Amino acid sequence: MTGGNQSTACACVRWRELYRAALFETDKQKLSSRIAEAEKALILRARELFPMSEVNSEEGQAVDEALFALRALRKCLLQQKPDEPKAS
Repeated sequence: MTGGNQSTACACVRWRELYRAALFETDKQKLSSRIAEAEKALILRARELFPMSEVNSEEGQAVDEALFALRALRKCLLQQKPDEPKAS
């Protein structure tokens, strides 16, 4: 594997790890920062994928869907009242 391919593989794994960490975070105090960290990694990955969009179209679609899901999660978090218990 060449250095470029290895870097690409690492970037792919990194955003997925951060995305999952945000989705499954149960500590409300950490959730907002987990979302922000994942969004940052996703945006960076989207920028990396843009020049080669035809080559990595599946990952590009996954990045778009993950960003959408994180924004929806953030919206739910912001709409939830501080004293309101979270849904189980």
